[in-house]
Amino acid sequence: MNPHQRLDQALRELEATLKAADLWRVEQPSAKALASQQPFCVDSMELPQWLRYVFVARLDALVEAQAPLPSSCSVAPAAEVYLRQVGVPAHHLLLVVKAIERVDLVVTEN
Repeated sequence: MNPHQRLDQALRELEATLKAADLWRVEQPSAKALASQQPFCVDSMELPQWLRYVFVARLDALVEAQAPLPSSCSVAPAAEVYLRQVGVPAHHLLLVVKAIERVDLVVTEN
């Protein structure tokens, strides 16, 4: 399985986990919210919105285009803080986010 396929599989697991935790059905953010320059758009949207409409959407686009993938990402710490603050027991969600971070995202040129 190549890195794009592994990432796609991990993203589908994240989507299913967000749905199971009732964190997928979130309002689509406005264009202004999406234009935020803050990490994880913390000034304009909640983390579930960012995960669905920014993180998953952007990585899906890279997978679909078979484009170069980021060399790393670090979302789990933000997810952990958010989930603790809102009191959502979503241990599995953190495991899935950490799995995405561990996917070998670097695509080497042949």
